[in-house]
Amino acid sequence: MFNYLSNLRRFLYSGIIVLGVWSYSLAANASESVVLKYRFLRETISVSELSTFAQTGELSRSLQAYLDLAGKQPEELRTTLTQPISVNGIMLSRILNTPVGEVMLDQVSEVIHTPTNRANRQSLRSALVISALNDNQITLIEILENYPTADVHVEGNRLAEIVQQITRLSEGMPQIF
Repeated sequence: MFNYLSNLRRFLYSGIIVLGVWSYSLAANASESVVLKYRFLRETISVSELSTFAQTGELSRSLQAYLDLAGKQPEELRTTLTQPISVNGIMLSRILNTPVGEVMLDQVSEVIHTPTNRANRQSLRSALVISALNDNQITLIEILENYPTADVHVEGNRLAEIVQQITRLSEGMPQIF
């Protein structure tokens, strides 16, 4: 009987977390643009422009010009944007609400953050969990699409490092479903 109640309590707790994140995401606006920074370069690119590039490989003129100036290959960016990372959304939410998860969020928030550098942890946690809940995987483009501020700032020269860090975290997580 005790085991049953413990499992039920855990299930209800998970449901409350998921509903909280989901309702927060509905109340917040998804990001509309990404301020992409590589060293001294800075360009504002619409999220829809990045999504189109991620899905089709089709570059807009402004994104092509920016990548040329930054000395970056389009395929490198596209691979970074679309690399899927398998992760259980409920387990991710639980882990990100622990002290270890908060440290990880703070590290990733050095690369993906709000325009004001305020509420970075909460914004990133929301974007990560919402991205994972749909299909138990996340991609960088999904995180950018689900980021709960109108603009999201990205330190482009560190993107690949962050994708690797999230991948390592997901590989160490237990899979519950």
